Amino acid sequence: MRNGIFLKLMAAFAVVILATAVTFDAMLGRAVRLAYPLSDVEAVALQMRHRLELASALAFLFAFVVAAVAANWTARRLERIVDVAARIADGDLTARIQETSQDEVGRVAGAIDKTARRVEQSFAAVRSSQRQLETLLNSMQDAVIAVSADGLVQWANQPMDRLVPQGVRLHQPVVETIRDPDFLATVKEATTARDVKTARATSIVSGRAFDVTAAPLPDGGAVAVLRDLTETERVEKTRRDFIANVSHELRTPLTSIQGYAETLLDSTPENTAPTREFLEIIRKNSARMSRLTEDLLTLARVESGETRFEMEPVPPAELLHDAEESFREIARTHGIDLQIQDSQNAEEDSPIQHLRSVLADREAIHQVFSNLIDNALKYGSKSGAQSPSKSAASSGRVILGARSVPHAVEFFVQDFGAGIPSEHLPRLFERFYRVDKARSRESGGTGLGLAIAKHIMLAHGGSIRAESELAHGSTFLFTLPTA
Repeated sequence: MRNGIFLKLMAAFAVVILATAVTFDAMLGRAVRLAYPLSDVEAVALQMRHRLELASALAFLFAFVVAAVAANWTARRLERIVDVAARIADGDLTARIQETSQDEVGRVAGAIDKTARRVEQSFAAVRSSQRQLETLLNSMQDAVIAVSADGLVQWANQPMDRLVPQGVRLHQPVVETIRDPDFLATVKEATTARDVKTARATSIVSGRAFDVTAAPLPDGGAVAVLRDLTETERVEKTRRDFIANVSHELRTPLTSIQGYAETLLDSTPENTAPTREFLEIIRKNSARMSRLTEDLLTLARVESGETRFEMEPVPPAELLHDAEESFREIARTHGIDLQIQDSQNAEEDSPIQHLRSVLADREAIHQVFSNLIDNALKYGSKSGAQSPSKSAASSGRVILGARSVPHAVEFFVQDFGAGIPSEHLPRLFERFYRVDKARSRESGGTGLGLAIAKHIMLAHGGSIRAESELAHGSTFLFTLPTA
């Protein structure tokens, strides 16, 4: 086909030349005759075809070699990228491609190197924070253990590892490390309820008691902190025993001093004023010391659990009426009207006759009412900064009442005195804490009444608190669980 095309081109070229020569010779009146062998033309065409084929083969071979070299080079670059990416995926964050070219593959390699550097920096920061946290937890005196959602031990600090005789078994069920049922129940409750739970464990180590606080982890499971209470409880018991023993030993001599002082007062003539004054001081202080020792003994017995409360269902109305009857006459001597109010809000709360019975010890709750009413009579009769009209209407009253709350009944003792500053409210139930120290001593208080009331409430599974507003009086509220 190529030969045919070539011959046609040569023929056309010859015709053009011939036509030009004929035209020229015709003008001159002459004729031109041209001739060329066809074999020569074919030979030239064949030669040109061979040259074209050779050039094409050489060009194809060159292109093939170049493409092979380029493909091999690109493949090796991609293999290096894949190898470095695999090393990074396996955790070798120091691996780098170090690609310097700016083509597409080079840009991909640079992006991978940049990502690896950032991930390495992030992991370094995380490892540093983890080491700091481990150092902090290992330096604690308390034992700490982390448990996964499926009950496996994830981590524990060194105090925990030293605490357990068999050692902490990581990635094993927590029951293989700690078998105390209270501990296990607390961790399970914190995991399921997603809330902080506390308990007391006594069988983790023989002869030692621990306060267990379990908090949920964000990804499931819980972390538990075990605080050794053994030494604290031993010191507390020693203190209670000391107070109880000293108070017990002081009862007899104080009673004797008080009795002798009263006897001497009765036998001393009225005209010996200095002697009677001294004897009265002795009698008053011995009586105060006797009350103090009695309160100390009561508090020590309640705190230690020595006092056994006889819990029984009691209607709230009976507790209120017993307290009101016991202090009615005493309140009148103070010029105060002691009243029982069915509820603080009659439209919302049920009358006390319809309240559910509470689980309580009658004598213990009577003592709580006694302490609260005694305080109200001593410190609630002053109107403070109230206006005269309001003083006459409210400062001469102490109100007792009760209302229903979820799973409990809340009792209250309300006075309309000068009130208590807010900074004193959190410490009112501490031993010997006094808002007005001078006035408390003049009134004969021991500073233990509210502390005793608090511990009686704790023994009943209830709570006690105070609310107050200056110049508007105070309200003491305590709750008892329903039967």
